[in-house]
Amino acid sequence: MRNVLAIVIPAGAFSRTEAEILSAGRRLASQFGAELTAAILGPSDDSFARESFAFGAKSVIRVEGLAGYQSETYSIAAQQAAAAADVILFPSTTYGLEIAPGLGYRLGASVILDCVRLEGDSSGNLTITKPVYGGKANSELVARHGPVVIAMRMRSVAPGEKQDGATGEIRTIPAPTLSPRTQILEHQTEDAGSGPKLEDARIIVSGGRGLGNKENFVHLEELARILGGSVGASRAACDQGWVPATLQIGQTGKKVAPDLYLAVGISGASQHLVGIAGARHIVAINKDAKAPIFQVAALGVVDEWQALLPKLSDALKEHKARNS
Repeated sequence: MRNVLAIVIPAGAFSRTEAEILSAGRRLASQFGAELTAAILGPSDDSFARESFAFGAKSVIRVEGLAGYQSETYSIAAQQAAAAADVILFPSTTYGLEIAPGLGYRLGASVILDCVRLEGDSSGNLTITKPVYGGKANSELVARHGPVVIAMRMRSVAPGEKQDGATGEIRTIPAPTLSPRTQILEHQTEDAGSGPKLEDARIIVSGGRGLGNKENFVHLEELARILGGSVGASRAACDQGWVPATLQIGQTGKKVAPDLYLAVGISGASQHLVGIAGARHIVAINKDAKAPIFQVAALGVVDEWQALLPKLSDALKEHKARNS
Protein backbone atom coordinates (compact mmCIF):
# COMPACT_ATOMS: atom_id res chain seq x y z
CA MET A 1 0.00 0.00 0.00
CA ARG A 2 1.29 3.43 -0.88
CA ASN A 3 -1.40 5.90 -1.90
CA VAL A 4 -2.62 7.81 1.16
CA LEU A 5 -5.72 10.03 1.12
CA ALA A 6 -6.81 12.29 4.00
CA ILE A 7 -10.46 13.30 3.99
CA VAL A 8 -11.19 16.87 5.10
CA ILE A 9 -14.81 17.76 5.87
CA PRO A 10 -15.20 21.51 6.50
CA ALA A 11 -17.39 22.38 9.48
CA GLY A 12 -16.51 26.00 10.07
CA ALA A 13 -12.96 27.33 9.97
CA PHE A 14 -9.92 25.11 9.43
CA SER A 15 -9.00 23.75 12.87
CA ARG A 16 -6.65 21.44 14.71
CA THR A 17 -8.83 18.49 13.73
CA GLU A 18 -7.98 18.94 10.05
CA ALA A 19 -4.33 19.64 10.88
CA GLU A 20 -4.12 16.36 12.80
CA ILE A 21 -5.52 14.12 10.06
CA LEU A 22 -3.32 15.76 7.42
CA SER A 23 -0.26 15.40 9.66
CA ALA A 24 -1.02 11.72 10.25
CA GLY A 25 -1.40 11.23 6.50
CA ARG A 26 1.82 13.06 5.71
CA ARG A 27 3.80 10.97 8.19
CA LEU A 28 2.36 7.72 6.87
CA ALA A 29 2.91 8.66 3.23
CA SER A 30 6.52 9.52 4.05
CA GLN A 31 7.03 6.08 5.63
CA PHE A 32 5.67 4.50 2.45
CA GLY A 33 7.94 6.68 0.31
CA ALA A 34 4.86 8.27 -1.23
CA GLU A 35 2.95 11.56 -1.19
CA LEU A 36 -0.24 12.61 0.56
CA THR A 37 -3.43 13.61 -1.23
CA ALA A 38 -6.20 15.51 0.54
CA ALA A 39 -9.85 15.43 -0.47
CA ILE A 40 -12.07 18.31 0.61
CA LEU A 41 -15.72 17.32 0.87
CA GLY A 42 -18.22 20.10 1.27
CA PRO A 43 -18.39 23.86 0.81
CA SER A 44 -15.11 25.59 1.66
CA ASP A 45 -13.08 28.64 0.79
CA ASP A 46 -9.54 28.63 -0.56
CA SER A 47 -8.08 28.50 2.95
CA PHE A 48 -8.78 24.76 3.23
CA ALA A 49 -6.67 23.99 0.16
CA ARG A 50 -3.89 26.32 1.36
CA GLU A 51 -3.89 24.74 4.82
CA SER A 52 -3.95 21.24 3.33
CA PHE A 53 -0.77 22.03 1.41
CA ALA A 54 0.76 23.65 4.49
CA PHE A 55 0.21 20.48 6.53
CA GLY A 56 1.69 18.11 3.99
CA ALA A 57 -0.66 17.40 1.11
CA LYS A 58 1.04 17.41 -2.30
CA SER A 59 -2.25 17.43 -4.18
CA VAL A 60 -5.83 18.36 -3.30
CA ILE A 61 -9.10 17.03 -4.69
CA ARG A 62 -12.01 19.43 -4.29
CA VAL A 63 -15.53 18.07 -4.67
CA GLU A 64 -17.63 20.92 -5.97
CA GLY A 65 -21.38 21.15 -5.76
CA LEU A 66 -21.88 19.53 -2.37
CA ALA A 67 -24.41 21.61 -0.47
CA GLY A 68 -25.46 20.87 3.09
CA TYR A 69 -24.19 17.67 4.66
CA GLN A 70 -25.97 14.51 3.58
CA SER A 71 -24.28 11.22 4.45
CA GLU A 72 -25.19 9.26 1.31
CA THR A 73 -24.08 12.01 -1.07
CA TYR A 74 -20.87 12.59 0.87
CA SER A 75 -20.09 8.85 0.95
CA ILE A 76 -20.36 8.63 -2.85
CA ALA A 77 -18.24 11.77 -3.21
CA ALA A 78 -15.62 10.20 -0.93
CA GLN A 79 -15.72 7.04 -3.06
CA GLN A 80 -15.00 9.08 -6.20
CA ALA A 81 -12.11 10.88 -4.49
CA ALA A 82 -10.68 7.61 -3.11
CA ALA A 83 -10.66 5.70 -6.41
CA ALA A 84 -6.84 5.40 -6.46
CA ALA A 85 -6.21 5.36 -2.70
CA ASP A 86 -4.91 2.45 -0.64
CA VAL A 87 -5.31 4.09 2.78
CA ILE A 88 -8.13 6.57 3.45
CA LEU A 89 -7.96 8.57 6.68
CA PHE A 90 -10.87 10.26 8.45
CA PRO A 91 -10.97 12.23 11.69
CA SER A 92 -13.29 10.77 14.33
CA THR A 93 -15.76 13.62 14.04
CA THR A 94 -19.51 13.07 13.80
CA TYR A 95 -19.31 13.34 10.01
CA GLY A 96 -16.17 11.24 9.71
CA LEU A 97 -17.56 8.40 11.81
CA GLU A 98 -20.73 8.34 9.72
CA ILE A 99 -19.06 8.40 6.31
CA ALA A 100 -16.11 6.07 6.97
CA PRO A 101 -18.10 2.80 7.38
CA GLY A 102 -20.28 3.58 4.36
CA LEU A 103 -17.20 4.29 2.27
CA GLY A 104 -15.62 1.05 3.43
CA TYR A 105 -18.69 -0.86 2.29
CA ARG A 106 -18.69 0.84 -1.11
CA LEU A 107 -14.98 0.13 -1.63
CA GLY A 108 -15.05 -3.38 -0.21
CA ALA A 109 -12.39 -2.17 2.20
CA SER A 110 -11.39 -2.98 5.75
CA VAL A 111 -12.66 -0.37 8.23
CA ILE A 112 -10.89 0.37 11.53
CA LEU A 113 -12.23 3.06 13.84
CA ASP A 114 -10.77 4.81 16.89
CA CYS A 115 -7.15 4.36 15.85
CA VAL A 116 -4.40 6.13 17.78
CA ARG A 117 -1.24 5.24 15.87
CA LEU A 118 -0.20 4.29 12.34
CA GLU A 119 3.16 2.88 11.24
CA GLY A 120 4.05 2.12 7.64
CA ASP A 121 7.15 0.53 6.14
CA SER A 122 8.86 0.62 2.77
CA SER A 123 7.19 -2.67 1.80
CA GLY A 124 3.77 -1.08 2.09
CA ASN A 125 2.70 -2.87 5.26
CA LEU A 126 0.62 -0.83 7.70
CA THR A 127 0.49 -1.42 11.45
CA ILE A 128 -2.61 0.07 13.10
CA THR A 129 -2.93 0.58 16.86
CA LYS A 130 -6.30 1.03 18.53
CA PRO A 131 -7.44 0.82 22.16
CA VAL A 132 -9.60 -2.12 23.25
CA TYR A 133 -11.40 -3.17 26.46
CA GLY A 134 -12.37 0.40 27.28
CA GLY A 135 -8.84 1.67 26.87
CA LYS A 136 -7.27 -0.89 29.20
CA ALA A 137 -5.14 -2.36 26.40
CA ASN A 138 -4.05 -1.68 22.82
CA SER A 139 -4.55 -3.94 19.84
CA GLU A 140 -2.16 -3.95 16.85
CA LEU A 141 -3.51 -4.87 13.43
CA VAL A 142 -1.37 -5.31 10.33
CA ALA A 143 -2.77 -4.50 6.89
CA ARG A 144 -0.75 -5.75 3.93
CA HIS A 145 -3.26 -4.96 1.21
CA GLY A 146 -5.65 -2.09 0.60
CA PRO A 147 -7.93 -0.41 0.54
CA VAL A 148 -8.20 0.36 4.24
CA VAL A 149 -10.48 3.02 5.71
CA ILE A 150 -9.28 4.39 9.05
CA ALA A 151 -10.82 6.86 11.50
CA MET A 152 -8.19 8.42 13.75
CA ARG A 153 -9.09 9.27 17.33
CA MET A 154 -9.07 13.02 17.74
CA ARG A 155 -6.08 14.36 19.72
CA SER A 156 -4.11 11.15 19.18
CA VAL A 157 -1.83 12.87 16.66
CA ALA A 158 0.14 16.03 17.25
CA PRO A 159 -0.10 18.43 14.28
CA GLY A 160 3.13 18.45 12.30
CA GLU A 161 5.18 21.45 11.39
CA LYS A 162 3.26 23.84 9.19
CA GLN A 163 4.87 24.89 5.91
CA ASP A 164 3.24 28.20 5.03
CA GLY A 165 3.31 28.97 1.33
CA ALA A 166 3.46 25.33 0.24
CA THR A 167 1.54 24.65 -2.95
CA GLY A 168 0.52 21.72 -5.10
CA GLU A 169 -1.92 20.46 -7.67
CA ILE A 170 -5.64 21.14 -7.19
CA ARG A 171 -8.07 18.87 -9.02
CA THR A 172 -11.80 19.45 -9.08
CA ILE A 173 -14.44 16.76 -9.43
CA PRO A 174 -18.22 17.31 -9.51
CA ALA A 175 -20.49 16.21 -6.71
CA PRO A 176 -22.59 13.12 -7.41
CA THR A 177 -26.09 13.75 -8.66
CA LEU A 178 -28.68 11.60 -6.95
CA SER A 179 -31.85 11.85 -4.93
CA PRO A 180 -30.86 10.89 -1.36
CA ARG A 181 -33.04 8.37 0.43
CA THR A 182 -32.88 10.42 3.61
CA GLN A 183 -33.65 14.05 4.28
CA ILE A 184 -32.37 16.46 6.92
CA LEU A 185 -35.34 18.15 8.53
CA GLU A 186 -33.63 20.36 11.09
CA HIS A 187 -30.20 21.64 12.16
CA GLN A 188 -29.50 22.32 15.82
CA THR A 189 -26.48 24.28 17.02
CA GLU A 190 -24.44 22.53 19.67
CA ASP A 191 -24.43 24.20 23.07
CA ALA A 192 -20.71 24.12 23.74
CA GLY A 193 -20.80 26.48 26.72
CA SER A 194 -18.42 29.37 27.14
CA GLY A 195 -14.73 29.30 26.30
CA PRO A 196 -12.95 27.38 23.53
CA LYS A 197 -14.31 24.14 22.10
CA LEU A 198 -13.40 21.24 24.36
CA GLU A 199 -11.42 19.63 21.54
CA ASP A 200 -9.27 22.77 21.22
CA ALA A 201 -9.08 23.92 24.85
CA ARG A 202 -5.66 24.13 26.51
CA ILE A 203 -7.25 24.09 29.98
CA ILE A 204 -10.37 22.15 30.99
CA VAL A 205 -12.11 22.27 34.36
CA SER A 206 -14.35 19.23 34.54
CA GLY A 207 -16.95 18.14 37.08
CA GLY A 208 -18.56 14.88 38.03
CA ARG A 209 -21.15 13.38 40.34
CA GLY A 210 -19.17 14.60 43.34
CA LEU A 211 -20.28 18.18 42.68
CA GLY A 212 -23.68 17.23 44.06
CA ASN A 213 -25.97 19.32 41.89
CA LYS A 214 -26.33 21.47 38.79
CA GLU A 215 -25.91 24.76 40.63
CA ASN A 216 -22.39 23.90 41.79
CA PHE A 217 -21.12 23.92 38.21
CA VAL A 218 -21.04 27.72 38.50
CA HIS A 219 -17.83 27.33 40.52
CA LEU A 220 -16.24 25.40 37.66
CA GLU A 221 -17.40 28.00 35.17
CA GLU A 222 -15.83 30.78 37.22
CA LEU A 223 -12.50 28.94 37.52
CA ALA A 224 -12.49 28.10 33.80
CA ARG A 225 -13.17 31.75 32.98
CA ILE A 226 -10.24 32.89 35.16
CA LEU A 227 -7.92 30.36 33.51
CA GLY A 228 -9.17 31.03 29.98
CA GLY A 229 -10.33 27.44 29.67
CA SER A 230 -13.53 25.46 29.16
CA VAL A 231 -15.89 23.42 31.30
CA GLY A 232 -16.32 19.70 30.78
CA ALA A 233 -18.14 16.94 32.61
CA SER A 234 -18.26 13.22 33.26
CA ARG A 235 -21.07 11.08 31.91
CA ALA A 236 -22.59 10.85 35.39
CA ALA A 237 -23.01 14.63 35.55
CA CYS A 238 -24.51 14.73 32.07
CA ASP A 239 -26.88 11.86 32.82
CA GLN A 240 -28.12 13.80 35.85
CA GLY A 241 -29.03 16.66 33.52
CA TRP A 242 -26.68 19.07 35.29
CA VAL A 243 -24.94 20.08 32.05
CA PRO A 244 -25.58 19.43 28.33
CA ALA A 245 -24.44 16.12 26.87
CA THR A 246 -22.22 18.11 24.51
CA LEU A 247 -19.85 18.69 27.46
CA GLN A 248 -19.39 14.98 28.18
CA ILE A 249 -15.81 13.73 28.11
CA GLY A 250 -15.04 10.03 27.91
CA GLN A 251 -15.33 6.92 25.80
CA THR A 252 -18.84 7.82 24.63
CA GLY A 253 -18.17 11.57 24.76
CA LYS A 254 -15.39 13.79 23.55
CA LYS A 255 -11.69 12.95 23.52
CA VAL A 256 -9.61 15.88 24.74
CA ALA A 257 -5.91 16.68 25.02
CA PRO A 258 -5.48 19.85 27.08
CA ASP A 259 -2.28 21.01 28.72
CA LEU A 260 -4.14 20.95 32.05
CA TYR A 261 -7.16 18.85 32.98
CA LEU A 262 -8.65 19.65 36.40
CA ALA A 263 -11.03 16.89 37.50
CA VAL A 264 -13.38 17.94 40.31
CA GLY A 265 -15.52 15.29 41.94
CA ILE A 266 -14.78 12.77 39.18
CA SER A 267 -13.98 9.24 40.36
CA GLY A 268 -12.13 8.33 37.17
CA ALA A 269 -13.91 5.30 35.72
CA SER A 270 -12.04 3.70 32.84
CA GLN A 271 -14.56 5.08 30.35
CA HIS A 272 -13.75 8.62 31.47
CA LEU A 273 -10.01 8.03 31.43
CA VAL A 274 -10.24 7.07 27.75
CA GLY A 275 -11.39 10.61 27.00
CA ILE A 276 -8.51 12.30 28.84
CA ALA A 277 -5.69 10.00 27.79
CA GLY A 278 -4.15 12.81 25.75
CA ALA A 279 -4.03 15.34 28.61
CA ARG A 280 -0.51 16.49 29.47
CA HIS A 281 -1.19 17.20 33.15
CA ILE A 282 -4.12 15.93 35.22
CA VAL A 283 -4.99 17.45 38.60
CA ALA A 284 -7.71 15.74 40.65
CA ILE A 285 -9.80 16.88 43.60
CA ASN A 286 -11.81 14.12 45.24
CA LYS A 287 -12.77 13.25 48.82
CA ASP A 288 -12.24 9.52 48.14
CA ALA A 289 -8.54 8.72 48.49
CA LYS A 290 -9.10 5.45 46.60
CA ALA A 291 -10.69 7.09 43.55
CA PRO A 292 -9.12 5.71 40.33
CA ILE A 293 -8.51 9.25 39.03
CA PHE A 294 -5.56 9.54 41.42
CA GLN A 295 -3.77 6.73 39.58
CA VAL A 296 -3.37 8.96 36.50
CA ALA A 297 -3.20 12.37 38.16
CA ALA A 298 0.08 14.26 38.34
CA LEU A 299 -1.29 16.02 41.42
CA GLY A 300 -4.14 14.87 43.64
CA VAL A 301 -5.94 16.54 46.52
CA VAL A 302 -8.02 14.39 48.87
CA ASP A 303 -10.61 16.82 50.21
CA GLU A 304 -14.09 18.20 49.69
CA TRP A 305 -14.05 20.37 46.59
CA GLN A 306 -15.85 23.15 48.49
CA ALA A 307 -12.83 23.52 50.76
CA LEU A 308 -10.46 24.15 47.88
CA LEU A 309 -12.11 25.49 44.74
CA PRO A 310 -13.23 28.92 46.02
CA LYS A 311 -9.80 29.53 47.56
CA LEU A 312 -8.12 28.53 44.30
CA SER A 313 -10.29 30.94 42.32
CA ASP A 314 -9.56 33.77 44.77
CA ALA A 315 -5.82 33.09 44.67
CA LEU A 316 -5.80 33.11 40.88
CA LYS A 317 -7.74 36.38 40.81
CA GLU A 318 -5.22 37.97 43.15
CA HIS A 319 -2.33 36.66 41.05
CA LYS A 320 -3.83 38.09 37.88
CA ALA A 321 -4.52 41.42 39.57
CA ARG A 322 -0.90 41.71 40.78
CA ASN A 323 0.46 40.92 37.33
CA SER A 324 -1.96 42.97 35.25
